[in-house]
Amino acid sequence: MTVVSAAILLFLVMDPLGNIPFFLTALRHVEPTRQRAVIVRELLFALCFLVFFLFAGQYLLRLLHISEPALTIAGGVILFLIAMRMIFPSPERSMHEEVDGEPFIVPLAIPYVAGPSALATELLIMSREPERWMEWLAALILAWLASSVIIFFAGGLGRYLGTRGLIAVERLMGMVLITVSIQTLLTGIRAAMKSVEEVASR
Repeated sequence: MTVVSAAILLFLVMDPLGNIPFFLTALRHVEPTRQRAVIVRELLFALCFLVFFLFAGQYLLRLLHISEPALTIAGGVILFLIAMRMIFPSPERSMHEEVDGEPFIVPLAIPYVAGPSALATELLIMSREPERWMEWLAALILAWLASSVIIFFAGGLGRYLGTRGLIAVERLMGMVLITVSIQTLLTGIRAAMKSVEEVASR
């Protein structure tokens, strides 16, 4: 995986376009003149949490003794479920939260930007080749920057694309993510079968 492909994958699971309605709803009780300052603050909180988990997550895996094939297969399943939710959204499973007053960390930074899907994806990427941590950090920052630009201009994009436009783009992103999830799942299965063959040959 290259830096660009990792950044695209992280961008897809962060789903900034799908988060636009959530951000607009969460900020409706905040003064319009302060909304962008709140967005910038929450995006920075999210970046700090994502960077922390990028490096701390691999130690969690070691503690739990989770093998790379198991993590790859689990990552493929998680990405597939995320993609299905993007294509076929369900109101009962929405992450939408009612916010009174000015939001702080929750829910804008966590889980809207630094959500379970983004954390699981960066954990998967980092665990496979931890020696390339500088590249994965660059990919994370690229994905975060692209997501931040979209979220920062959420109001204008929401008006320009409209509800149907946002849904159409999110479902297109979901279709791309499904192909990535299937490839990840197949890679994990091949790695697991190879490990079994090596053990059997001993």
